Amino acid sequence: MSGEFDELRTRLETIAEELADLAIIRLRESIDAGGHELPVDEKRLTRARRAVEKAIVLLSEPDDSMD
Repeated sequence: MSGEFDELRTRLETIAEELADLAIIRLRESIDAGGHELPVDEKRLTRARRAVEKAIVLLSEPDDSMD
């Protein structure tokens, strides 16, 4: 049953990578602008990436409904 989630997991992994890339871009922009605090966007992007990574883990777990 977990095989049916493989494509979805792969797409979520891509999204997580894109979110991480965007967060890094925001940090670089902030540093280049002389900022000393984390940009709000970066924090939001990081939270979103973590949520997507949690979804990946959940979809990777074995199906308990077969018990």
